[in-house]
Amino acid sequence: MLAATVGNRRLVTAADAAAQAMGIAPGLALTDARALHPALAVAPADPVGDAAALVRLAAACGRYSPWTAPHGADGVWLDITGCAHLRGGEESLAAELVERLAGQGIAGRAAIADAPGAAWAVARCGNAQIAVVPPGGARAALAALPVMALRLDPVVAMELERLGLRRIGDLYDLPRSALAPRVGTVAMQRLDQALGAAPEPLSPLPPQPPRWVRRRFAEPIATPEALAAAMGGLLEPLCRRLAGERLGARRLVLRLYRVDGTSAAAAIGTARPSRDRRHLLRLLAERLVEIDPGLGIEDMVLAATAVEDLAAAQVKLPLSPRRERVIPEARGNVLPFLESQKTARQVARGMLAAEGRERDGTDPAELAALIDRLANRLGSAALCRLMPQESHLPERAARPAPALAPMARAGWDPERLRPVRLLPRPEPIEAVAPVPDDPPLFFRWRRRQHRVRRADGPERICGEWWRSAQAAAELRDYYHVEDEAGRRFWLFRAGLYRPYAPPRWFLHGLFA
Repeated sequence: MLAATVGNRRLVTAADAAAQAMGIAPGLALTDARALHPALAVAPADPVGDAAALVRLAAACGRYSPWTAPHGADGVWLDITGCAHLRGGEESLAAELVERLAGQGIAGRAAIADAPGAAWAVARCGNAQIAVVPPGGARAALAALPVMALRLDPVVAMELERLGLRRIGDLYDLPRSALAPRVGTVAMQRLDQALGAAPEPLSPLPPQPPRWVRRRFAEPIATPEALAAAMGGLLEPLCRRLAGERLGARRLVLRLYRVDGTSAAAAIGTARPSRDRRHLLRLLAERLVEIDPGLGIEDMVLAATAVEDLAAAQVKLPLSPRRERVIPEARGNVLPFLESQKTARQVARGMLAAEGRERDGTDPAELAALIDRLANRLGSAALCRLMPQESHLPERAARPAPALAPMARAGWDPERLRPVRLLPRPEPIEAVAPVPDDPPLFFRWRRRQHRVRRADGPERICGEWWRSAQAAAELRDYYHVEDEAGRRFWLFRAGLYRPYAPPRWFLHGLFA
């Protein structure tokens, strides 16, 4: 059962069949529901997530009709005009849809009628899970249903029931001029829409442009070489189509259909949009070896299920070889001129070489290709990069981010030397220092003693005063030390020197 807060009240928004059998229905106060059954299992409602899931469900129903649209909080319209024969008829289409929903754990009811209002009423208030109203039979099918099936406001429905009009059939022969002053014109409009006498246009989801290619084979193929060649043949037109739309693929799904009626699928993802055929082919080839072709593959479909904008990148402009010509009349100025030209060419070459590269000289395309290969082998969750964030404490000065996330403007401070390996948390050590502000002469860490040969420091790091008064007092003096074996460590003394208390030393990192 789901519950949500409406104003100052907690109301039931959804209930399963067992709860409804106990008299618990949507709209009931949660306290009243617990009074009926104290051991109710209640979960918070998520209207935003439900709406997004309903849109995805409406898009998935595009396999039955290109004209689909979500309706309300738990309904989907499908205009199947001209589509039912592709699924064996209207009843067969509705049965397949309900069965597919049940396979996903969704309880559904389906009704097919001439008008959307009639289908809505029969699906929600009828007795059958799957109902098909024959052409022209909406008037008879709606007559015995309650007036609430016309999608009326609860206040209007209660007013009609108070007047003794409990069934839709009771409204058929009534004069509208006498009923409109009591309940308004909405009830009659809904009745006309359900009977098909008034139009009710649908606003379908925007269709997705087709970004898939398909190939059927005259004879089944099963060898890895044949599968790889066929996959490469599919990639070429798909990448060409993406290039025409100035898009790049972020996710590709390859589905293989075997001759025995079964299928298998392989999916890859990319860190950034790509339409490089060789790169995508290499990623798919690594997944293809995991698929068992069985008795042979007779059909192959490759689809770009996620795409992003990918504009053309500027390539390097090759410079022509230098050609100097000495002018006799200006021979005295030749040397300065050639030197200036040489400097200009060097600057131009450096600018062109840096075009399209990161600040450290890395080519983004090559880096993205490497990350894609690692992510498809190890999983995208195993890859990340460290981003700087504002914090005085070293263990809080970095946060994990996606591997290709842009570096923040406030980068690392090059003046501050930091260890290659920073421990997750500082580890306490035993240290001996001659005076409070001096580095230690030796220290013991993990049952091993290290005698200090060289040291540098201290570097004072203050606590983060904006967190708490205790955090503000966490002052640290860091030292870079090197022991007799050449190993380098990053140590710090916590807090100011106190003559009545021994100093507390910690090891925080290791240098190369």
